[in-house]
Amino acid sequence: MSIREISTTDYHTAGEPFRIVSDPPVAVEGATVAEKRMFAIGDPHVDGLRRLLCFEPRGHADMYGGFLTEPDDDGAHLGVLFWHKDGFSTACGHGTIALGVWAVHGGLVEPDPLGVTDVRVDVPSGRVTARVHIAGRRVVGVDFVSVPSYRLHEKVEVPTSRGEVVVDVAFGGATYAHLDASGIGLAVVPENYTELIAVGREVKWLLDGTPYAAHPLDDRLSGVYGTILFEDLGTDDAGDVHQRNVTVFADGEVDRSPCGSGTCSRVAVLAADGVLGPGRRLVHDSIVGTRFHARVAGELTAAGRRAFVPEVTGMAFRTGRHTFEIDSDDPLGEGFVLR
Repeated sequence: MSIREISTTDYHTAGEPFRIVSDPPVAVEGATVAEKRMFAIGDPHVDGLRRLLCFEPRGHADMYGGFLTEPDDDGAHLGVLFWHKDGFSTACGHGTIALGVWAVHGGLVEPDPLGVTDVRVDVPSGRVTARVHIAGRRVVGVDFVSVPSYRLHEKVEVPTSRGEVVVDVAFGGATYAHLDASGIGLAVVPENYTELIAVGREVKWLLDGTPYAAHPLDDRLSGVYGTILFEDLGTDDAGDVHQRNVTVFADGEVDRSPCGSGTCSRVAVLAADGVLGPGRRLVHDSIVGTRFHARVAGELTAAGRRAFVPEVTGMAFRTGRHTFEIDSDDPLGEGFVLR
C-alpha cells in the first residue's frame, strides 16, 4: 500500500474494541453506505486498510473498527463502514454507541443543553441513532436505537458435531442464530471459551448460505453473521429478563460486550415469544461480565413480519489516540492474522 501513516481514535464499549478512522485515506465509492460497503468488499485499497488496522501487529483476531463516510443524506450526521478481521459487517451496535460518544466528545454534534443528544448514523442496514446522555459535561450513557428487528425462522434443527441443536434465526441489523447453551451442556463462562467458539462457529457455517440465511428484502444483508449462545439467568429483582451470552461472529471472533446488534436480535426473539413485553427490560450480560440493558421501543411491521424497534443502553470509553506507521522495508507491514 502507498499509505505510510494513519491516525485513529480507539474506544471500547463494554469491553469490545472499536477503532475509529475519521478520515480514511482511501476512496470509498457509492451513493449510500450500503453501496459503499459492497465497494469496500471488492476494493483492494479499502480492504487493505482494513487488514492493516485490524491484523497483527496493530490489531488482533478479535479487533473491530469503522471507517467514517458521508451519510446517505442530510438526515444523518455521518455514515460508517464497520469492519472486523474477516470483512465488512452490516451493523454494529457497540460501534454505534462508541460513535455517539466520539461525536459528542469531538464536537461533531453539539450537545443538547437538555441533556440528551441524538447522533444519527447511516450504516449498511439502515439508519440508527446513538442517543447520548450527558450530565454536566460528562457522557454518562448511550441508547442505541436500531433498525426494525424480527425473527426470521423459529426452531431450526441444526446437525452439529455435538448432536442436533435447535436455534432461532433473527435479524437485528445483522442475522444471528440463537442457541441455548444449556442444551449442549455449556455455561456461558470464560472457562468454556474454546468450546463456545467451536460450537458458535460450526452453527454459523452450517446455516450460512442456506435459505435460513436469506434476508427477505435485501440480498446484501443475507448471511448468518454469528451465533448467540445464551444462558437464561431468570429474572432480577425488578422482574426484568436476565440473560448472559457470548456472540461468536464472522469466523470465530468473540464479542467481549453483550453485542449490540446481537442484543437487538435477541430482543426480537424474546418479544416475539411474549417474554419481553411492555415495561420489561432485558438485562444482557457478556462473557466478561459487562452489561447492556435493552427494551422494545416500538412495534411495527417490517419485511411482512411482526417487528420491533430495540433500544440498547450501554457506554463507551476512549482508550487512546494512535498514529500508526507503515515502514516500506517491513515485510509484515500490512499485517497478518493467525485465526
